[in-house]
Amino acid sequence: MTLISRRSAVAGLGASALAFGSASGVRAANYGPGVTDTEIKLGTTAPYSGPASGYGVYGQAQTAYFQMINDNGGINGRRVNLISLDNAFSPPKAVEQTRKLVESEEVFAIAGFLGTAANAAVMKYLNAKKVPNLFLTSGAERFNDPKEFPWIVPFYPIYVAQGAALGAHILSEKPEAKIAVQYVNDDLGKDFLRGLKKGLGSKGGAIVKEISHEIAEPTIDNQVADCKGAGADVFVQLTYSKFAAQGIRKVAALGWKPLHVVNSNCSSIGGTLAPAGLDNAKGLVSAWWEVIATDPRQQSKPRVTAYVEFMKKYMPSVSIDDNTATPGYNNAYMIAQVLRRCGDELTRENLLKHATSLKDEQPPLFLDGIKVSNSPTDYRAVHNLQITRFDGANWVPVGNMVDLDGIAS
Repeated sequence: MTLISRRSAVAGLGASALAFGSASGVRAANYGPGVTDTEIKLGTTAPYSGPASGYGVYGQAQTAYFQMINDNGGINGRRVNLISLDNAFSPPKAVEQTRKLVESEEVFAIAGFLGTAANAAVMKYLNAKKVPNLFLTSGAERFNDPKEFPWIVPFYPIYVAQGAALGAHILSEKPEAKIAVQYVNDDLGKDFLRGLKKGLGSKGGAIVKEISHEIAEPTIDNQVADCKGAGADVFVQLTYSKFAAQGIRKVAALGWKPLHVVNSNCSSIGGTLAPAGLDNAKGLVSAWWEVIATDPRQQSKPRVTAYVEFMKKYMPSVSIDDNTATPGYNNAYMIAQVLRRCGDELTRENLLKHATSLKDEQPPLFLDGIKVSNSPTDYRAVHNLQITRFDGANWVPVGNMVDLDGIAS
């Protein structure tokens, strides 16, 4: 039955029939596109090919999570059908695939995907169509704009705030630092750089070298050598995993011993550090808010053991130390939560309402003490994080958790 015919049928019922339906417990459902009595159809895209194909694991985790949900009875008796298409980490491809999901597949909502440029490319389209893009994985400030883009709901610590936290930590560890910064020339790199400078404050002059690269470049080895040549004793990379791994290897090859800092997007042990060489990565500094399943301090927790079992059953080809799966798992968990809360009122408007009124949520793979809250006027969801240092095997907490709401103001 279509949405129009369903509503017409309900509207045509007499008062006595409505009263009988209510008294007998028959549910009066209200559905948006992509929803039936037995199915909720969602769509997403992921970089299964292209220059950032390693991040395709994120999309695999989303798909696998909803398969697990379906194997356990679905959500309120409905199966979740997640259609995940390849965007090749290309904004035009992301637009093409997203239009297909909305106009041909008629999905209920977009299960937020990873990537700043790809999400930026589709935000105007989805907002105009009033299709929720739920819990997208990017910390670019542009996505927290509920007034102009109410249908775009981010779920990631803001890059500017993260950069500020890293800058403050650098000053606490090396007050007289000479800093070289190598960053990717897109919204991710620029937002992190802006935050780093906020964190450095009056010490911003400590940056002795600032150099950018394009995501299509094959290598950044020469840039790393230039940063060393500038006399820096702190090397900050604000980029993607491929280039961070290159930087870690090149720093070691040069015999350079700076305080080496990377943004959170590059801190996966399996996705970045292992390819670069764990010994080469020892001493690396980054920031975390998610649990690392291989961390001995976390492994005995039920929510972590549940994740390990999930990976073994639903993603057996992916190494448990590839933390790229973690945000995809948390993303799918949060989407499932808001779908459950919608009950039978599965309209896009009701979904948006529940997705933007979170209060002290605890995603399964968030560190203890880090919870999720947002509001219809401020979509920022993650408000603190933990500075960490890699000891050659695990990320180890450094100091107390950082309050992101205050540090970048």
